[in-house]
Amino acid sequence: MTFGEQPAYLRVASDLREKIVNGALPPHTRLPSQARIREEYGVSDTVALEARKVLMAEGLVEGRSGSGTYVRERPVPRMIARSGYRPDKGASPFRQEQTAEGARGTWESSSEQEGASPEIAERLGIEPGDRVMRTHYVFREAGEPIMLSTSWEPLAVTGRTPVMLPEEGPLGGCGVVDRMAAIDVVVDNVAEEVGARPGLAEELLALGGVPGHVVIVIGRTYYASGRAVETADVVVPADRYRIAYHLPVR
Repeated sequence: MTFGEQPAYLRVASDLREKIVNGALPPHTRLPSQARIREEYGVSDTVALEARKVLMAEGLVEGRSGSGTYVRERPVPRMIARSGYRPDKGASPFRQEQTAEGARGTWESSSEQEGASPEIAERLGIEPGDRVMRTHYVFREAGEPIMLSTSWEPLAVTGRTPVMLPEEGPLGGCGVVDRMAAIDVVVDNVAEEVGARPGLAEELLALGGVPGHVVIVIGRTYYASGRAVETADVVVPADRYRIAYHLPVR
């Protein structure tokens, strides 16, 4: 095989990737050995190894201890629907994050107070070190973890109120909009920024992903009369889900 200016290991990885995508190397098939790649493509052991590393980083193959490298089952992406800040009244955190009709699920959470980091302080319009309530969520559907969320609420807004702890008290487990309304804070706007990055080890462990996999990160902030009252990072595995927005036309 003749290679152009592109590095040889990327050319090898591209050819093997195409075979995986078109089914010539179906799921659970063992990837050609390093020696086989070296012979078939006329490359060095180093190039063969780097090509395999590329496919592993892309999540197309996985190593099995003492057995070799195999093509992974490619999941069919499912949709997570988002439609702004107006869920049904009394919506749970799950319904707030996944607004598709009929979507039902469970969540686990834990809350603790901390000083706001510079990044979170900027998002909330407060000073670094100001006290916030941080809450971690793991959302599941049919028992499968589908997303993570970490939210921060300024205690200058919720402190010493019945909604200080998002998952406790008379409105525990309700969405941000309803909880804020209970303390006469009217949420009237929400902003979301969507990006992607390699998942952190602890995120991928919680989501059942593979090291190196990419996650979608939605940075969301709720506002009441221009004042940020909650900000959150929602993390979704990019290989298994797509984010669909349904926004009203005004």
